[in-house]
Formats: sequence, structure tokens, C-alpha cells
Amino acid sequence: MAKKEGDTVYRVTEVIGTSGTSWEDAARNAVKTAAGTLRDLRIAEIEKLDVKIEEGKVVQFRARLALSFKYEG
Repeated sequence: MAKKEGDTVYRVTEVIGTSGTSWEDAARNAVKTAAGTLRDLRIAEIEKLDVKIEEGKVVQFRARLALSFKYEG
């Protein structure tokens, strides 16, 4: 079956970004790092936000993202 013009398939992968500053920076770090190896990133969906706690203090923000990118299979 021939692929019609405009038909596209996207793949979704999960990544976790971290930051000592904020969830926004954690998400930004995840996208920036993933963009180094994944081509044509399209959407990043926040799936989960959490923090790492040490001695009663937040020491790290973590953002779990579902990243979609164009699939070339």
C-alpha cells in the first residue's frame, strides 16, 4: 500500500529530565538532551512531576515527559 502525501507516523518515547531549580528547567533539560539524538521532535507531554528530598529539603525537580517525534522506519 502506497503512503499518501501528508500521512505521517510518530513514535513516542519517555524521558525524565532533572533540575536543581524548577520543573520547567527539568522539562527543558529533557527536551534539549533528547533533541541531541532524536530528530524532528514534535510534542512533549508532561506525564509526571516529582521532587527528590534529602534531609527534609527539596534537592531536585524531576519531570517525566512523553516525547513524540517523526518515525522513519
